[in-house]
Amino acid sequence: MDFSLSETALQRRELIHAVAENMMRPISREFDENEHSDAWDFFNTMWELSSASPADAQISGDAENKKKGPSERTLIAAIQIEELSWGDAGLYLSIPNPALGGAAVNAAGTPEQKKRFLGDFHSGKPRWAAMAITEPHFGSDSKQVATTAVRDGDEWVLNGTKIFCTSGKRALEDSDGFVVVWATLDASKGRAAIKSFIVPAGTPGVTVDKLEHKMGIRASDTAVIRLEDARIPADNLLGSAEISDKGREGFKGVMATFDATRPIVAASALGIAQVAVDFVTDALVEAGIEIRYEAGTREMTVLEKEVIDMQSQLQAARLLTWRACNMIDRGERNSREASMCKSKAGLAVTLITQKAVELLGPLGYSRKNLLEKWMRDAKINDIFEGTQQINLMIVARSILGYSSKELN
Repeated sequence: MDFSLSETALQRRELIHAVAENMMRPISREFDENEHSDAWDFFNTMWELSSASPADAQISGDAENKKKGPSERTLIAAIQIEELSWGDAGLYLSIPNPALGGAAVNAAGTPEQKKRFLGDFHSGKPRWAAMAITEPHFGSDSKQVATTAVRDGDEWVLNGTKIFCTSGKRALEDSDGFVVVWATLDASKGRAAIKSFIVPAGTPGVTVDKLEHKMGIRASDTAVIRLEDARIPADNLLGSAEISDKGREGFKGVMATFDATRPIVAASALGIAQVAVDFVTDALVEAGIEIRYEAGTREMTVLEKEVIDMQSQLQAARLLTWRACNMIDRGERNSREASMCKSKAGLAVTLITQKAVELLGPLGYSRKNLLEKWMRDAKINDIFEGTQQINLMIVARSILGYSSKELN
């Protein structure tokens, strides 16, 4: 077994770490304090970097390079996101990108839809996309979607309210942005009737009702979106309009989005956990306290054991995440592993940042340092992209061979 990274991956990690340290960390507190403000200098710089640095062959996995081995696209994306989140998780979530909306189009869209909405995404000015699933009356239980979609000639008419839409405001303010909205064709038919629709920015009847004030990731906008007789072209539907077991393929296709995005959320959690561990170990070095890794457990102090446990939890979550990413790059199904790494990393980052604040006491609790911010940023990773409980249930179903009806 080889757990080492390729030269390409190591170079990307070094490059993005420099961006995180020199561009993100200096403005981290400013945009935490000034929630809902836009870091346009940072946005524009990141957009220029992404547009000027097309994925190389080893990352994209082109035909010639596949002879040398599988693609590293997902693994390297996760490594980069870990480094960006080491800089600032909220700013990372605010970087112009296709995000969950683009991932849904990529997972379930037709070639024409992919070309129309994603083909030139990194050209021109900064652009955002978003996903709208959650509603005021439900969170993780997607079968409760109440937003409706009714066919009217060559259009779909959408009505409903969506909450907790990451980058929802920026996606709808961007003239080239879009939001992927989950809606039902017939609430009595359950999941088979739930479909996803691409709603472009500027669609009449689509408004941002408010922005959430959050405990953490404050640089990221989290919007409430209202749809009132919002009309979109009929071909903006992702998947089939058929309401049947066959018609559920569209729903399953969009759900497969999470197999790719849950490892990415886990990677973000790793970045926050890593910076908290770095802060603690640096503080201990300054205090003249050495962690004796070679000492036996009976000889170690409680402090040494706590720090080593933090580092162990972080590395375990990282290896699970890399495994899930590697499976995607090899074209293997990774639903179980995606939920494993998401649940492990979400729990690990929560415990690690809390323990870091606890170990450093007033130093950790003080707003003079960013450690208290990292603790606030951490918890969302245990919630979005499927809560800890939902992901553990997915893992249990997979291991035990139960359906969602048998184990819920």
